[in-house]
Amino acid sequence: MLLSGGIDSATALYLTRTTHAVRAITFEYHGMAKQELRAARELAASAEVLEHRFVRLPDLKEAGDIAGARFGELPPTYIPLRNSIFYSYAASFGEEVRASMLVGGHNRDDEKVFHDVGTSFFRNLEAALRAGSPILREIGITIYRPLRTRSKPEVIKLAASLQVPLGLTWSCHRDGSEPCWHCEGCLARRRAFIAAGMLDPLALKTGGKLLKR
Repeated sequence: MLLSGGIDSATALYLTRTTHAVRAITFEYHGMAKQELRAARELAASAEVLEHRFVRLPDLKEAGDIAGARFGELPPTYIPLRNSIFYSYAASFGEEVRASMLVGGHNRDDEKVFHDVGTSFFRNLEAALRAGSPILREIGITIYRPLRTRSKPEVIKLAASLQVPLGLTWSCHRDGSEPCWHCEGCLARRRAFIAAGMLDPLALKTGGKLLKR
């Protein structure tokens, strides 16, 4: 399970653990909010994963942190070839433990922004991973995206039904002990909870007035 501290991966984690034993892998890259790492750690503990591995990638940067680089219409949070890198590390972990699946929490809305979250990308990546490893080929490892047909508000509703501890999740792009409630991550989180018709337990703890339309 590729586990960040966000809502989508937390929901995918709780959904997957209903049918599989789960190991988790979390990536720490340049400029990543420390609270997101805390969230990933607490989510893994709450879901009682078999093992939680952290991989440090200090030279991997978001587009907004790369001086002079051009990425067209992609947002500043874009990381060049992010999923190619992350899933390769996850596949290496999977090869060690003979995992049957690599699981990611990509929702339907992600495909509107990023090119490395679509069905064709993951189909080709899955084939490449099998081709590069006789062990993964023998296992028949697959890439599972249980949220791929759901919008963000639909993911939040599913999370509530699975009793995901959404108050542990983190969406803010800035460092600090509390969310800033102004960055794109915080604003997108707010919009999704409003669309889902639900109260955000994290906002209730740190800024409940932001739940109002």
